[in-house]
Amino acid sequence: MQPDWDMFHSLHPAADYHAAARAVGGCAIYVSDKPGNHNFELLKKLVLPDGSVLRAQLPGRPTRDCLFVDPARDGKSLLKIWNVNKCTGVVGVFNCQGAGWCKITKKTRIHDASPGTLTGSVQASDVDPISQIAGPNWDGETVVYAQRSGEVMRLPKGASLPVTLKILEYELFHFCPVKEIAANISFAPIGLLNMFNSGGAVEQFEISGSLSEKRSPTAKIILKVRGCGPFGAYSSQRPLKCSVDGAETDFTYEATTGLVAIDIPVPKEEMHRWTIGIDV
Repeated sequence: MQPDWDMFHSLHPAADYHAAARAVGGCAIYVSDKPGNHNFELLKKLVLPDGSVLRAQLPGRPTRDCLFVDPARDGKSLLKIWNVNKCTGVVGVFNCQGAGWCKITKKTRIHDASPGTLTGSVQASDVDPISQIAGPNWDGETVVYAQRSGEVMRLPKGASLPVTLKILEYELFHFCPVKEIAANISFAPIGLLNMFNSGGAVEQFEISGSLSEKRSPTAKIILKVRGCGPFGAYSSQRPLKCSVDGAETDFTYEATTGLVAIDIPVPKEEMHRWTIGIDV
C-alpha cells in the first residue's frame, strides 16, 4: 500500500506543520504551490538536492494512546503519529485541536477559535516495532533527537518525555536505540539534523572492533548515509576520528549530550550513499 497524505502549500501559515506530518506519513511529497510561490527552505527539509525524499518505511499511523481519543475536538489530546526508518523510529506530535471535518456540512468546521496549550508525553514504545529495529540484546535505552528544538537526550528504558505544544505547533521525536559497544562505549546513529525525517538518511549501521594504543577497547562504526548537510550521532565518549568516504573529516562533540556532528557535502551523483566511519 502507498499512503497518500494529499498536497499542501509550502507558502502558508501552517506549512511547517503540514510538512512535518508528511515526513512521518511514509508518503510521497506533493505540493500544490502556484508557480513561483515556493518556500524552498522548507522544502529542503523534505527533499534532498537530487530530488529524492527521505521516506519512512511504513504508512504513518496513530500511537496506541491516540486510537480512542479525538485530537481535533476533545480539548485535551495531542495527535501522535509513529513510523520507522531502517535504524530508528520517529513520532510526530501535533496540536490540532479546534477544528475538524463535519459530516453534516461536508466541510471543515471550527468549533473552538482559540484552543489552548496542551501537554502530553512520548516514549520509545510509541514506535510499535522499536525492539525489532534495535535488534537482539537491546536493553531498552534510546537517544531521542527532537528535530524542531534540536535537543538530544538519552532516555532510560520505560521513561517518557513531556511535550507541550500550542495550537498548530508540532515536534518530531527520533528514537535511536543505543548500542552498547563495550563496557565504556555506547553509540546511536541519529541522521541528518536539518531534515524532518532525520533518521531516514541512515541506511546501514555496522560495528567492528579494533585495538588502539590510545584507548582500549575501541571500535569502528560504519554507517551508510544518504543526503547532505549536518549529520548527527550519539557517542558516550568523544570519537578518536571521523571520516566520510575514507577521507578524514572535522567533527564537533558535545560532551553534555554526546552529540557528534559531521558536515556531509552535496554528492555529485544522484542517490549517492556516503560511507561514514567513526572511531570510538
